Amino acid sequence: MKIDIITLFPGMFAGPFNDSIVKIAKEKKLVKIKMHNLRKWAKDKHKTVDDRPYGGGKGMVLMVEPIFEALKAIAPKAKTHQTKTILLSPQGKTFTQEKAKELAKLDHLVLIAGHYEGFDERIRENLIDEEISIGDYVLTGGELPTMTVIDAIVRLIPGVLDKEAKENESFSKKDLLDYPQYTRPSDFKDWKVPEILLSGNHAEIKKWRKEKSIEKTKKARPDLIKKTNR
Repeated sequence: MKIDIITLFPGMFAGPFNDSIVKIAKEKKLVKIKMHNLRKWAKDKHKTVDDRPYGGGKGMVLMVEPIFEALKAIAPKAKTHQTKTILLSPQGKTFTQEKAKELAKLDHLVLIAGHYEGFDERIRENLIDEEISIGDYVLTGGELPTMTVIDAIVRLIPGVLDKEAKENESFSKKDLLDYPQYTRPSDFKDWKVPEILLSGNHAEIKKWRKEKSIEKTKKARPDLIKKTNR
């Protein structure tokens, strides 16, 4: 997969993309991630990419022209079923595991990380395929949401993680949270690992894990239980 990021702060991505799972995916050549500084497509000597909003109001709005020029240079053939251009914004649809799975199947993603007060509406209307939010709150910019979306997607690319690891995670089992996990020692300060996990009976362990997964979801995320009618 190829991922292009349009941002005003490319330096913010250095740490997260040079460690952990994303680093492994890059080293395996399963994903190629490139940052593009939006100011490269500014038209004036001051590298201006934002301006005051028409009609008045506080804050600055990202201009349509630099975004248009950036997309023309980065993804001239972006209107294909294997490429998507996504705007990261609080106004978008909430990002989910299902959306991550859908996007992980693509060959090419272009992610636009917003900043300042917002975007010229013509960007939404004419230049993107969809808009994504990572939650109902406002951040300083779209860089952190972009990192979150990429991390969720990259780990689902075939070959990055083994199949079982992905299948047993929260939200991978029809909106259920993951079951409780334990490791050595089996008894610490009289806090004991459930006997069933030490039994070696894999059928019973599987049954126990499913029950605990449902139990944990009912307690922590009852909204998910209602969604699946459990």
